[in-house]
Amino acid sequence: MKKAILALADGTVFEGQPLGHEGESAGEVVFNTAMTGYQEILTDPSYKGQIVTMTCPQIGNYGVAREDRESWRLWVEGFIVKEASRTSSNWRAEQSLDSYLKAAKVVGIQGIDTRELTRHLRENGTQQGLISHVDLDQKRAVEKARTAPSIIGRDLAAEVTCAKHYEWTEGSGAWAPVAGGQAKKSSARRFKVVVYDFGVKQNILRRLVDVGCSVTVVPASTPAQRVEAMKPDGIVLSNGPGDPEGVPYAIAAARSLIGTRPILGICLGHQILGLALGLKTYKLKFGHHAANHPVIDLRTRKVEITSQNHNFAVRPPAGVTANAKNPSVITTPFGRVALSHLSLNDDSVEGMICLDKPVLSVQYHPEASPGPHDSAYLFEQFVLMMETAHA
Repeated sequence: MKKAILALADGTVFEGQPLGHEGESAGEVVFNTAMTGYQEILTDPSYKGQIVTMTCPQIGNYGVAREDRESWRLWVEGFIVKEASRTSSNWRAEQSLDSYLKAAKVVGIQGIDTRELTRHLRENGTQQGLISHVDLDQKRAVEKARTAPSIIGRDLAAEVTCAKHYEWTEGSGAWAPVAGGQAKKSSARRFKVVVYDFGVKQNILRRLVDVGCSVTVVPASTPAQRVEAMKPDGIVLSNGPGDPEGVPYAIAAARSLIGTRPILGICLGHQILGLALGLKTYKLKFGHHAANHPVIDLRTRKVEITSQNHNFAVRPPAGVTANAKNPSVITTPFGRVALSHLSLNDDSVEGMICLDKPVLSVQYHPEASPGPHDSAYLFEQFVLMMETAHA
């Protein structure tokens, strides 16, 4: 049986069997606790620079279907599973997970103890790693992992963004989230929304169309002046990979746009807004990657189960403690900012709302692909912000 290895920068090595494309690939090793949604994860541009470990023991059992993609290609640097299913038990399946990885030239490994790897990452933090099918020398592999480029400070958004602006018109169709058994109605007015593509997932665009928006997607480096010239009713700062401090041009654009029209920030867009408002960001020990993270909305006291994928978070100013019993309000150059959402796993900031400007942002993914639809209401809140601003 052929062998493959996973080497971590701290010297830990796991032996397994090859999966996907035969080769070698390095990246930051993270773990995702979602039980399904592997295709959405593989095609999420936010995973650029990362090797993803799935904690669910069997992955690939429902195959791959074209309509489940979140972008036009796979972005992960590598893929780690305990067992890749050889059978695709799904009438929608067009190919197997292994053939999907091979076609996209994504290097993977299976047959390792993903529980042990996950515990190791939880205790020691995420770190650079290398998957190799072609060079099984462990010392060389560890050295390659140690010298692999870190995601800290890198402009990964530039590597995943679109080359030019485009219009998006597709909604969720039969897959649209429902409330009380009824499909949610879109706004009576079609609002023109510009979406900054820092690595946007297609389901964010679908959900905006669902709630009555006319959507234009622009490259990550688009200057604020060009967006203002398009005269949108609202702006979305999308999700994306890596370190928010690696995209200073995006922070500058966000700073210029705050207060000009309603803004919704999602994931990396939330962190960019935090930096634009004068706050700081920091790297989490092992990040949040899952479809089952509990978050409390401090405005309503409602707990939502959310889909998440981020390695960085917004840090409240010194002396400000974010907690569920005492929601904090921060004074910034743009007025008051309330910490609106909080992680119930580690108390990290999961959302902010500007009290003096029409700005709302969340660290998690309200489009939830994969994941539950607990947070779909945020797109309706964004529409309400636009309705109020343009009344």
